[in-house]
Amino acid sequence: MSKRPVLRLLVLLLSALLSGISQQITAQSELTTQYGFFPSPPIPTLEAILQHFADMGEHADFVLSQPNIPWEDFLQGVDVDSQLRQDMRNLETLSQMNHLGVVYVVDPLNGLNRREFSGLPADWEASFANPDVRTAFSNFAVWIAREFQPEYLGLASEINSYMDAHPDDAANYLSLYTEVYAAVKAESPETQVFVTFQWEDLNNLWQFAAEGRDAYDTNWNQVEMFEPNLDVWAISTYPYVPFPSGTPIPDDFYSILLEKTDKPLAVSEGGYTARPVGSVIGTPEDQAAFLNAVHDQIGSRLGFWAYTLLNDIDMESYTESMQAQGVSATDINTLGVFQSIGLREVDGTPRPALTVWDSFRQP
Repeated sequence: MSKRPVLRLLVLLLSALLSGISQQITAQSELTTQYGFFPSPPIPTLEAILQHFADMGEHADFVLSQPNIPWEDFLQGVDVDSQLRQDMRNLETLSQMNHLGVVYVVDPLNGLNRREFSGLPADWEASFANPDVRTAFSNFAVWIAREFQPEYLGLASEINSYMDAHPDDAANYLSLYTEVYAAVKAESPETQVFVTFQWEDLNNLWQFAAEGRDAYDTNWNQVEMFEPNLDVWAISTYPYVPFPSGTPIPDDFYSILLEKTDKPLAVSEGGYTARPVGSVIGTPEDQAAFLNAVHDQIGSRLGFWAYTLLNDIDMESYTESMQAQGVSATDINTLGVFQSIGLREVDGTPRPALTVWDSFRQP
């Protein structure tokens, strides 16, 4: 199962629809842990997007912006202006208008299949050794650091899944990360730089992606190889496959991280389905239990926590829009695995887990 509903569609929608927003408002969270969501509305329309940002403003401190790299655009340089750059400024403004900060994660990979690049030009080699890939990646990250001076900036998501599939390219990514880490720090010294790791995959709990390793034989080397240039240890987690309804999340499933590092932790994305998805059975109670497990085990050390969806997504409307954008049927089917992880129904009806989530944000 490829995973995670990072909706490339939303980047396209926001690029097309938010060009008229210009008001600038500064917002900062005073909470020790910042809580956020992806900017993925229940249906992909302008009205739903604007309402979704307003709703997030009531239940979150930030938006997790995870744009794919516009390869050819940023191959030209850091300071060459473009419509895409303006669209990202507009996303920042829309977030600020709703009293939300922005956590950025530069994303070179397909959010619904972490074993492949996203949007790479047809004649480019799909490798982190490719000089064009490295230049565009670096320019994009440096531009974000220069333009927004973000508190947090990730340099790829769930990189361990890619390294498992392409072990010969792991060293190339590591060297690129090290170079870009230094370049970002030169632009924005206070920005906390990281890369995220898929937690269930790192623990080899998905048999289809374990590469023959035993469950809980954690691939710590894939994290530690980035030290000392990890300002935050960030994970993504979707435990409803290895721990479906009726299977409690172990008491030390996340807390083991406290023993491995004294650095801040983060959940860069995650969720638990509140409804059955294929053979996986999930309930609203399981969803609340997942939130409590994360909070109880590592909540004291979380710099930020992004829950992927505030609302469930309407798959019929998303399928239509994604097909129009040329998204593959495989990726659309993968997205369906995550359609019911929202803390609210498609129509905004809250689930019990939303009350749990909101309770964590209380000063």
